[in-house]
Amino acid sequence: MEDERIIGLFFARDELAISAAEEKYGRLLLNISKRILGSSGDAEECLNDALLGLWRSIPPENPLDLRAYACKIIRNLSFDRLKRSFAKKRLAPEVPLDELEAVLEDIAAGGDFDKVDFSVLLDSFLRELRPESRVVFLKRYFFFDSEPEIAADLGISLSKVKSLLYRARLKFKEKVLKEGADQ
Repeated sequence: MEDERIIGLFFARDELAISAAEEKYGRLLLNISKRILGSSGDAEECLNDALLGLWRSIPPENPLDLRAYACKIIRNLSFDRLKRSFAKKRLAPEVPLDELEAVLEDIAAGGDFDKVDFSVLLDSFLRELRPESRVVFLKRYFFFDSEPEIAADLGISLSKVKSLLYRARLKFKEKVLKEGADQ
């Protein structure tokens, strides 16, 4: 079923919208949540919460890209669950975002970044990347694919994936420094 039709079902408050969204994107959403949480049971609960989140937010929202919108919901729910889980245990989760966090920590000491809109900055940064680098960056930091998974999926070497990610992080750091200096 096409995304426009699924969104139309949500607007019509037809419960078929939930099953259509789950049929089309359930596996993807479940995989994203499993990669973040490391637990199938928790990922299943997040999937159910994400489908409920779609039901509650459409309408009034009318997403241009249902797939990206659903992925954003599952990522946020999964990270919230992960934070709650690790807050109790006082352990730090190991997720690929740690790599980007290190870049941001390096530059945070050098300027006032409170006024920087990171969503706009990230959109601009992604548009500037070459298509192959953009895909690798998104697979790693949005979909949480491992580096070997990215290499296999794209048919490139693991060393190329690592190199593309390293260069992208350097470019991201430059972009953030430039934006922070412009503020």
